[in-house]
Amino acid sequence: MASDKPSARILTQEDLDVFKESETYNVLLQFILDLREAATGHPNSFDCIESETTKSILSLLDEVQQLTTLHPAVSNEKSRFGNPAFRDFYDDLESQLPDLFRKHFPDIQEDKLIEMEAYFAESFGNKTRIDYGSGHELNFICFLLCLSRLNAVEKSDYPAMVLRVFNKYIALMRVIQSVYWLEPAGSHGVWGLDDYHFLPFLFGAAQLSTHKYLRPRSIHDPDVLETYSKDYMYLAAIAFINSVKTASLRWSSPMLDDISGVKSWEKVSEGMVKMYKAEVLGKVPIMQHILFGKILPIGELPSETQTAEEKNLTQHEGHLHGEGEWGDCCGIKVPSAIAASQFSKTGELRSIHGNSVRPIPFD
Repeated sequence: MASDKPSARILTQEDLDVFKESETYNVLLQFILDLREAATGHPNSFDCIESETTKSILSLLDEVQQLTTLHPAVSNEKSRFGNPAFRDFYDDLESQLPDLFRKHFPDIQEDKLIEMEAYFAESFGNKTRIDYGSGHELNFICFLLCLSRLNAVEKSDYPAMVLRVFNKYIALMRVIQSVYWLEPAGSHGVWGLDDYHFLPFLFGAAQLSTHKYLRPRSIHDPDVLETYSKDYMYLAAIAFINSVKTASLRWSSPMLDDISGVKSWEKVSEGMVKMYKAEVLGKVPIMQHILFGKILPIGELPSETQTAEEKNLTQHEGHLHGEGEWGDCCGIKVPSAIAASQFSKTGELRSIHGNSVRPIPFD
């Protein structure tokens, strides 16, 4: 039933403009805002409701992580770019998803499961380019939104969707990024916060927005990071950046360094929403990879009424750019800083399994 699979539809700025006026855009943005609200003021350890659906997703993520042990990175010592073993992992994941989804979501119709599988698979990166970015992260949110629209996830589940499910997904992605040295999908993920992610900062700032003592400048305090990073996504993200880049945030992540000068987490949280709307939901190089189907529909788009020649577009690696343009999502390859950090003092690459990551200077 290949026709049940959702597909990428946004090809041009005109398409994106139409999407931004659609019901699906409003539903998606509101879902992200609702998740943000559900996380506000709560650490990861918050005692939230864990429904059967929540437990099923967590179990599913555990099974995905087990696949990484079945497909270890291959010898690739002369390259700091993506490890080709990621393609074997991805193929295995795709082949197992139909059975895994039937097992974990037995009450959902087959055609709906096929749609959900596509979003879920897309949320782990691109098999061809061996890269990952904020568009893949957004596909995971779309997977959760599908569950919500099918009434498998209720609003009472939203705290767990952020604090348990999304947090576990990010932890899994850090394993996958570390094992397979996924390249950033565009320099600094297009928008400049972090090589790969955006939402840990958006949700994480909301978590911290009511904290009595911690302030944005606290990200520069190693003791704060060590004490609180397990409970707050924003701090965990900073700690992870520090683990692979020895240069200060001023050099490795200047936007995060600038944001640390904001007076309150509440202001940071508000700014993250504005930035996400503009730099993720508002960028064609990211949104051209988002899928649409029956659960998350989109009407006819401008590019679908004319040929590629009429719109003066050129095809590149499965997606489109204007004549003479080179999208942030597929420009010059960016080596993995994680891969670089795994060189030992003798210059040999170490496996991520059983070995600590050694920071190296970056930029």
